[in-house]
Amino acid sequence: MSDFLKKHAPTNPLAIDQDGSVSGLLEKMRSISFQGRNLGNAYDVWKSMLEDKTTIMMGMAGAMSAGGMRRLVTYMIQHRMIDVLCSTGANFFHDIYESIGHFHYIGSPHADDTHLVDEMVDRVYDTYADEREFRLLDDYIGDFTGRLDQSRGYTTREFLYLLGQEVSKIAKEDGIVTSAYKHNVPLYCPAVADSSIGIGVAESRYRGKNKFLFDVAQDVVETARIAAESPVTGVIYFGGGTPKNFIQQTQVTALIMSEAVPGHKYAIQVCVDMPQWGGLSGCTFEEAQSWGKIAKDARMVMVHCDATIGMPMLVTGLAHQCKETLQKRRRPSFKMDQDLKMSFAN
Repeated sequence: MSDFLKKHAPTNPLAIDQDGSVSGLLEKMRSISFQGRNLGNAYDVWKSMLEDKTTIMMGMAGAMSAGGMRRLVTYMIQHRMIDVLCSTGANFFHDIYESIGHFHYIGSPHADDTHLVDEMVDRVYDTYADEREFRLLDDYIGDFTGRLDQSRGYTTREFLYLLGQEVSKIAKEDGIVTSAYKHNVPLYCPAVADSSIGIGVAESRYRGKNKFLFDVAQDVVETARIAAESPVTGVIYFGGGTPKNFIQQTQVTALIMSEAVPGHKYAIQVCVDMPQWGGLSGCTFEEAQSWGKIAKDARMVMVHCDATIGMPMLVTGLAHQCKETLQKRRRPSFKMDQDLKMSFAN
């Protein structure tokens, strides 16, 4: 036998977990190969984040709310598996849409879209939604925006906190935005204009009902402060896009604005994008180390997997195995005023 191989543990072919737990399956997957092993390792890294004094910042892109992931993200917020969430305006909009009692519907990617547009049905790959109901929610958001103080700018974090407070009054169930309001978890949306939230604000502006302004530069300041003032930071990405880069750059901004920071200590990405096209969505954590975004000695895992597969397994496994850890977790607390304030328990 090769002396080289003697230094390595053998793989362990996957067997049925007799207790049927997702956590048990993920633990076993660490000893198989390919993306299954990476998913098992991602589970282990996330557990380490929860056990350390870590501020966990999550980025989420893609149609995750429309795609059925919103209750998982709500659970993460309510049970503090994450501490900060950056996502697209679409994910927050579609979450609110379901929170107030509307639905997405099982459709087909092979539908006749020229017929759907006549029926005012919007398609997200294999999922449908009602365009008429979307427009009513646009109006609701626009009207809400018109009632805010028009003399100053708002961070997307403050705006979404206040919107969560407002939606809580009519919600049929708690979702991402309402739970973040109730549990003081900051939400950020750096590309808010690129969404139905932006459409609602813009339509209201066009009709002369608001002069509202977002202060996204202050979003950058706030998130850099969170990174700089946290003992340890970890990042989790489901998909890439703007949310991933916005969270990644917190360490770069903190380094420019303040004293040296080491980069994120933990990093997980579940994404189908690839690095060879040069985009940030698929770039590796090793590439991010060249920018100082990820610590040199970070525990990092990249899982090339559809987020609608990876997220349910990871969150379910952690929910089953880490109840005590979550209850005792040393995590940051936020005071959600106009200016964000952060303190760290224990």
